[in-house]
Amino acid sequence: MKKILMILTSHEGMEHTDSKTGVWLGEFTDPYYELLDHGCRITLASPAGGQPPIDPMSKLTEHITESNRRFQADVGLIADFAHTYKLASIDPAEFDAVFFPGGHGPLWDLASNPDAGRIIVEMMNAGKPVAAVCHGPAALISAAKAKLGFLEGKRVTGFTNTEEALVMRSGNIPYHLETRLKELGADFHSALIPMTPHVEIDGLLVTGQNPLSAGPTAKALIEMLGLGKDQS
Repeated sequence: MKKILMILTSHEGMEHTDSKTGVWLGEFTDPYYELLDHGCRITLASPAGGQPPIDPMSKLTEHITESNRRFQADVGLIADFAHTYKLASIDPAEFDAVFFPGGHGPLWDLASNPDAGRIIVEMMNAGKPVAAVCHGPAALISAAKAKLGFLEGKRVTGFTNTEEALVMRSGNIPYHLETRLKELGADFHSALIPMTPHVEIDGLLVTGQNPLSAGPTAKALIEMLGLGKDQS
């Protein structure tokens, strides 16, 4: 059984607005159940521990996914989500891979969290995969702080500047993820059409572009871990 660490944001505030952010629900639930259904054991962690905030927009009807509905009826997972482990207490040696869901929150906390950076660098140094989707790749910024040149030449994707403009939150974030990753030397790629699924793989690093890429990113990680469809 593969053990997966899933790291969620603890940040809900946005700049110049009373609107809140947090975990984008489908970017958590889609990968969670993909991994669970392939026999993985998943541990949830966040910088602050306890219950992460959920982006209210991700609860709107037009964003509800099948995995969201499954989550709403999953008493065990709801309890685990309410009691995530503090990131500082996590030993990456206990896990086979790490996954970072998005929501805008990671732009603030996971991008600057030294434990997130430590875990990413230690996992990859140990030959273990690191996956992130949408704004989850903001955690790679912390890895670039932990290891100079970490992102140089790495082929990645994430929520694009165009997509930020489309969701009309460009004025409420501290920086644009695409721009920052490029500034750190990343080889950034994206789908030709915004808001369509897109995944990039570079060695042990798997990144997905946007909410619709959450499931495909998890599937790429599952393949990297050598888990077949009949795992249970």
